[in-house]
Amino acid sequence: MNELLSNIIYFLIAVLFVFGLYGMLDKRNFMKKLMAMNIMQISVIIFFLALGQKLDATLPILVHGLEGVDQYVNPLPHALMLTAIVVSLSTTGVALALLLRIQDRYEDLEEPEILRGMDK
Repeated sequence: MNELLSNIIYFLIAVLFVFGLYGMLDKRNFMKKLMAMNIMQISVIIFFLALGQKLDATLPILVHGLEGVDQYVNPLPHALMLTAIVVSLSTTGVALALLLRIQDRYEDLEEPEILRGMDK
């Protein structure tokens, strides 16, 4: 049962990633594309965090009585994903600023309308 639950999380992560990919490819509104991109980023972050988990392991702080490294959780995936969250937040902030400028200039966020406005 425990193995089944550990595999379900990877299936749900894949569904989340495909949902984000679908939004990026299918939607014409740039705000929806940005939200889909964020969903994809979150699914990748959750995937790496799920890979970094270890059952019956403790924090990576030296504890008397625990001598093997296999009894500690590896902190590297968590640190890298914290960095990925900061980069994702920064990317979203810049994208929102660009979307505001596009909205001001073309008065729309739909891709076909903006492309027609660029041709003028």
